[in-house]
Amino acid sequence: MKLCSYRTTGILITLCAASLCVFNTNATERLFTYTYEPETMPKGGLESEQWVTSRVGRNAAVGQQDFSRWEFRQELEYGVTDNYTLSLYLNESFEHYREPETGDGHSHFQFDGVSLENKYLVLNPADHAVGLALYLEPRVAGDEAELEEKVILGQRHGNWKWAFNLTHATEWTDDYRETEGEVEGSVGLTYSLSPRWSIGLEARDHNELPNYSVWENTAVYVGPVVSYRREQWWAALTVMPQVFGANFVDNPSKSSYQDLEGHERWNIRLIVGFDL
Repeated sequence: MKLCSYRTTGILITLCAASLCVFNTNATERLFTYTYEPETMPKGGLESEQWVTSRVGRNAAVGQQDFSRWEFRQELEYGVTDNYTLSLYLNESFEHYREPETGDGHSHFQFDGVSLENKYLVLNPADHAVGLALYLEPRVAGDEAELEEKVILGQRHGNWKWAFNLTHATEWTDDYRETEGEVEGSVGLTYSLSPRWSIGLEARDHNELPNYSVWENTAVYVGPVVSYRREQWWAALTVMPQVFGANFVDNPSKSSYQDLEGHERWNIRLIVGFDL
């Protein structure tokens, strides 16, 4: 089963790399992958984005050795007006880990439902000192659902660009009987090396609140982001290790500086966009 997961991973990476060469269209690029920028798509614009997120590394103490989770999103984004962008997502995931005591491998692929992203530009960064956008994304997947809200800030200064997001989400699972809250802050700073290449840094702090009754954990990730753009397509990649984490309930991962139950050692995301 473990060999199967490695082969599956290799195939997915190959397909993502190949997609860069197949599509021949025009796109509006993103400079970050975890942090949204306030700009919206022009009215009538249509874009496709392919997302691959890898969450790797828990430990034997939580019963998930060699843990890896791959999340896939296919997005179709449309500019309803110059200030309002609507996006439809299809979400899937693949998860694999081994039980440390028996060595048994567990692999599971599932469809994670449909999301509808709404992004409204309140203050255009081209006309104001700081750009501001509001974001709302409901997701439905059979017996579970999620609602995510963001406040998005950002601005460009010459070759530099920054963005900051404050995110809250509520997830309902187990036929809507279980509720979990999530709070996240993320920030990105990037510098344009040339008309095609940008390089920078992203950071995020993610927190989980089961049933909104206890602040269970926190995890801070920091790492580089690089983006490449052509007239016809763009790509952005972020690689972030967990630099600090804590479980405030019972520390099941037995780590003094990381949370390895609700979070992983590494978060990696690749997004490739194509204008239609």
